[in-house]
Amino acid sequence: MATLSHGEIWRAIDALAERFDMTPSAMARMAGLDPTSFNRSKRGSAEADGRARWPSTESLAKLLEATGVNFSEFAALTERAPARTPNGMIGGGRGAPLIGLAQAGQDGFFDEAGMPIGAGWDEVAAPDLGEGLFALEVTGGDLAPVYRDGDRLLVSPSQEPRKGDRVVARTTAGEVLVRELGRVTARTLELVALDHIGESRLLSRDEVAWVARIVWVSQ
Repeated sequence: MATLSHGEIWRAIDALAERFDMTPSAMARMAGLDPTSFNRSKRGSAEADGRARWPSTESLAKLLEATGVNFSEFAALTERAPARTPNGMIGGGRGAPLIGLAQAGQDGFFDEAGMPIGAGWDEVAAPDLGEGLFALEVTGGDLAPVYRDGDRLLVSPSQEPRKGDRVVARTTAGEVLVRELGRVTARTLELVALDHIGESRLLSRDEVAWVARIVWVSQ
């Protein structure tokens, strides 16, 4: 936490509230906190010294637990808070190819490394977050409340996913899974349900075509 500035922490909290389509007050209630915990009035001292007020580590821990966001993803919100265009897409970068999440299991859209190829892609404005960046649009409510209908997952096949990262995995059978990366061994990958309630999947390396890290979510 010491490496993150006061402004970055609060911007990340605001970005998290926007992702879940909530006010900071509603998000605080969801986390079991006082509704005013993340209000703007709590972010600076009203006293003469003007000292900045930081959210407590306990309140942040409860927030991350309630939203299912790990700390590395929260930290990424502080580092990459790109501006949004009037139509709600992330702007300020280059275009990323876009398809629906349901299409991602079809042949012809990815190479063996999970890089986007071929025709049939739309395009969405996106920040420059690595080679091969692509976007998958969520349809339906299967991934709620973490990801909702219409959310666009920005996915980077060039960034090595680590345990605890949210990922998109495609099996050799064409199944596409949006999960959290669990235990990884030389022979297997564990894919944990986003809500940590559903059943985990343990796949052999031979069953996995590619795994790519989710680096941002655009609503």
